[in-house]
Amino acid sequence: MSAGFVGVVVSDPSLQGQFTQVELRSLKAKFVSLKRDSGHVTTKNLPGLMKKLRGLNEVVSEEEIAAFLLESYPDSDQEIEFESFLREYLNLQARVSAKEGGGGAGGGGGKTSFLKSTITTLLHNLNQAEKSSYVAHINTYLRDDPFLKKYLPIDPAGNQLFDLIRDGVLLCKLINVAVPGTIDERAINKKRVLNPWQRNENHTLCLNSAKAIGCTVVNIGTQDLVEGRPHLVLGLISQIIKIQLLADLNLKKTPQLVELFDDSKDIDEVLSLSPEKMLLRWMNHHLKKAGYKKTVNNFSSDVKDGEAYAYLLKALAPEHSPETTLDTKDPEERAKLVLEQAEKLDCKRYLTPKDITEGSANLNLAFVAQIFQHRNGLTSDIKQVTLTQTATRDDVLLSREERAFRMWINSLGVESYVNNVFEDVRNGWVLLEVLDKVSPGSVNWKLATKPPIKLPFRKLENCNQVINIGKQLKFSLVNLAGNDIVQGNKKLIVALLWQLMRFNILQLLNKLRFHSQGSQGKEITDADILNWANNKVKASGRTSRMESFKDKSLSNGLFFLELLSAVQPRVVNWKVVTKGEADEDKKLNATYIISVARKLGCSVFLLPEDIIEVNQKMILTLTASIMYWSLQRQPQSLSEMPEQSDPSSMASDAASDVGSEDGASTIAPSESEEVNSLSDSISNLTMDDATSNAPSTENGNVVADP
Repeated sequence: MSAGFVGVVVSDPSLQGQFTQVELRSLKAKFVSLKRDSGHVTTKNLPGLMKKLRGLNEVVSEEEIAAFLLESYPDSDQEIEFESFLREYLNLQARVSAKEGGGGAGGGGGKTSFLKSTITTLLHNLNQAEKSSYVAHINTYLRDDPFLKKYLPIDPAGNQLFDLIRDGVLLCKLINVAVPGTIDERAINKKRVLNPWQRNENHTLCLNSAKAIGCTVVNIGTQDLVEGRPHLVLGLISQIIKIQLLADLNLKKTPQLVELFDDSKDIDEVLSLSPEKMLLRWMNHHLKKAGYKKTVNNFSSDVKDGEAYAYLLKALAPEHSPETTLDTKDPEERAKLVLEQAEKLDCKRYLTPKDITEGSANLNLAFVAQIFQHRNGLTSDIKQVTLTQTATRDDVLLSREERAFRMWINSLGVESYVNNVFEDVRNGWVLLEVLDKVSPGSVNWKLATKPPIKLPFRKLENCNQVINIGKQLKFSLVNLAGNDIVQGNKKLIVALLWQLMRFNILQLLNKLRFHSQGSQGKEITDADILNWANNKVKASGRTSRMESFKDKSLSNGLFFLELLSAVQPRVVNWKVVTKGEADEDKKLNATYIISVARKLGCSVFLLPEDIIEVNQKMILTLTASIMYWSLQRQPQSLSEMPEQSDPSSMASDAASDVGSEDGASTIAPSESEEVNSLSDSISNLTMDDATSNAPSTENGNVVADP
């Protein structure tokens, strides 16, 4: 194969993964032909092409396709790029599939995951009430922000929100409100007027950071945010706000929640509850005590009459809850009284009585979450405070890795949403979904059982298939059996997940190499990744290097900042980099590294502590994700990698002193670099976040490195 025959590479691998290379080449050829014939691809000429595509032919008319596209592209003259075309094709397939009620999980359609994608379907038909609620939330929490206060408050009636979204700053700030410290503000481009590349960097930083806090962004790109596409923007904002409002709905943040469970309840099962289910359980706990006879199972139809709210506030704040609320027969009047009572608890009024009576699920969930935040009514006697106070160092590390694996799995676009890795993988189904993503076609879905699974042996069958596929992929699984997964053996589960992630990243890197060099050559190894990073830094004129992914000198962060600067000179602002000597300086550098990597286009899920403590797994994945981004955009740098890596050579040279000059001038990007940067939406490195070194073995057993 010649170096020029590369195939079609999409900037977001999770989007590329929805198509075979044959499909991509066919779609690209059709798209290019249309663009060549018409000059531009718009909603005017695209429906004719889409009408002929598989899954749409003879199912929808050109008029229906045009109407669908107008939802996202109100301006019929706006040009549509190839990746946006791919996304709209998938969205339309999902719409058709939903209309027909088709598509089961696992066996048939790989596209069915888009039906479940919150971002795609959440707010297509968003009403003004939800938009007004989100605007009110933003105005409340960001009104004192030094940069944004001159633009706030936003008027909920017009399009000011979507205009303000276009430079990416507001969404980055909102993510930090939801999960403080996620984004290092030094990495946000915050000038009054940003050029297209700076805006693109902000949106890339936003989307990669949103994934890292648990948002589903499989089907949204930076261009969607630049254009301020309403349903996608509001869907993302909805998820960010929901994460903020539900942040305390877990035993770690609120140990008093243990009061909701009887002593016989398995603690792992409690820990695995989603925040929404925990909130419902909390609500029903108080409703039962207040004498309410029904059980609330959702935040829509079950709360429409306002009765449950009246009982809840009576239990939590009797001083603000007159009997007249319950005696009121008119649901809208009762809802009005409920909101007045909640305001006395300092709950902001983000919804109207009509939103309650119409059963707006998002707004009602937000309302209940606010009540929980202001008065949860739980005892201050924490019976099981040891849950949060006796964690060992291993427990802390396992918890961090669990978080990284969880965010990684949720970023893949699998049908299931993982709330707690160690609990949710025990039936084997989630692991089969992950395997199907990283090694398509490896799962025999006819032998798999989808949850809910009542029979224990069905769970074991699923887990045994996971182990068998792992062995076929040459994972190190000595003494790891399906039953270890069913039993929830945390260290063995971590070892398995790490190998899945590592397999995925090496597979992605190998695809890039083989596209560039043909099928010849050795597969990329950990040693190649190490050598590539050292060579890249050396070629940039700097002298630091890493001896291994366990090299303690990496804790000051300077090597990774030099590596990031080497692959994209303008991305690191050396004026804000510290020498990394004191602990606080190390943390500042580590936080900055993660945000700069995400801003560049790397999808990483590690935490600053993973860099400071030199967590071998996370260090490898961070390095691999930077390598993947670089090779994807600059295939010629593959030549910097030796064909035959000699691991013994890694330690042959003495480590040089790190030479980073504070305030060193950054190299202005070439025009071609800027165009490449603008055209890239996101490098969604499917595995980059949590994986990193092959599990070691002791006495034949797979163990996680401490």
